[in-house]
Amino acid sequence: MTLSNALETKKISKQFDTVRAIHNLSISFEEGNITGIIGPNGSGKSTLVNLLTGMIPVSSGEIVVSGNAKLQKGVAYDMPIYGITRTFQEVRLFEQMSVLENILVVTTCRGWFKSIFGRHSAYHMSIAEKVLHRVGIWKFKDKKAVDLSYGQRKLLEIARVLAMKEIGNARIIFFDEPYAGLFPEMVKLVSEIMKELKSEGCTVVLIEHNMDLIRELSDKVIVIDSGELLAVGDVHDVLSRKDVVEAYLGE
Repeated sequence: MTLSNALETKKISKQFDTVRAIHNLSISFEEGNITGIIGPNGSGKSTLVNLLTGMIPVSSGEIVVSGNAKLQKGVAYDMPIYGITRTFQEVRLFEQMSVLENILVVTTCRGWFKSIFGRHSAYHMSIAEKVLHRVGIWKFKDKKAVDLSYGQRKLLEIARVLAMKEIGNARIIFFDEPYAGLFPEMVKLVSEIMKELKSEGCTVVLIEHNMDLIRELSDKVIVIDSGELLAVGDVHDVLSRKDVVEAYLGE
């Protein structure tokens, strides 16, 4: 069965002054699949993800969502319009807001002030409770984000992604090194969440260094090296390729 592309790039490049971070890259992410993005340090993975999620503009080429909508340049705040959301390698939360408020601010789309001081519908509260239970931190709902442990902060960011999906604003979800610093039970929980998202038809993009997790979760893997496509295809086939192994050993 041929799957439709939820997201694709057409010869995209990104130049920072004299540094070529991404060059002439054409890749695709199929609907309802988990695609892993891997590569040695400095390969361009972070730049690529920032391009795909509107954090920075492309220098040339196109990013196409669902076969027709061209992603505009540098419009991260508009990502829900495209059905795209993400986590970050360095967790980004509203530090002085409570765990619950961090969820409500993305579900109500009313800004941080009304999210804290405004009245919330039973619908929004039920979503917040559901996703916080799902990641196991409902009991910390009144705790400020800044006071959470590192692992709990990662889980809160994942809960925000789940909340975006619940309100219908996210079908393409990027997880940027979500497992770093997590205890084994948390790793298992996050993996279960990704598998559930896939079963619900979401397109999941996983940027991860742990090859065991890439093998377990990915339907397809994309390997980036020096800003260019090194390999793409079935995860087991790609990870057995000599050039891919050498790219990592040469790191």
